[in-house]
Amino acid sequence: MTKKQLTLLLIVFATFCLCGCFKKESKESVSPSSTAANTPAESTAKPSPSSTTTVASAPAPAIAQADGETAGTKVEVQELKRGGNSLMLKITLVNDSDKPLNFGYNFGDKDNQIKDFNTIGGVTLVDSVGKKKYFVVRDSENTCVCSSNIKDIPPKGRANLWAKFPPPPDDVQKISIIVPHFSPMDDVAISR
Repeated sequence: MTKKQLTLLLIVFATFCLCGCFKKESKESVSPSSTAANTPAESTAKPSPSSTTTVASAPAPAIAQADGETAGTKVEVQELKRGGNSLMLKITLVNDSDKPLNFGYNFGDKDNQIKDFNTIGGVTLVDSVGKKKYFVVRDSENTCVCSSNIKDIPPKGRANLWAKFPPPPDDVQKISIIVPHFSPMDDVAISR
């Protein structure tokens, strides 16, 4: 944890204590969608959606997870949620190996290889019942609407990442998530 993160954590914690807003909760009462900001005693500050940072905090319970091709790596799905005209996926890549987990072109879409350097633009969703594959949303310049400029994850590190997808029809309530270099995660529930 950097000094800046520790200072921010202490300021948030002190603010809650001084305002009388700090509420002690048991681990069972913390919901999967809880963020680090509302459990200051147990974790560090959560990075903004536009940046990625490795953190060593206790994670929220995952709704799905899969092992990676590299021993000691795994992906955890924190959230798969409909909102407006998109579907938001939030994942955590965990590197419990003794080597860095490299990004580069490893997680990008092969058809957008140059644009997808250091992104997760190659993540897809698959509706096996409707026989449809969903790709990460792209802007007018064909840049993925997802985590970008991702730094390699050091050994024993983690990174919180996100990507937006077009939403499947409302009757699709479960979908498969495919993250390159990880086992597929089938029948992941879509929340609202």
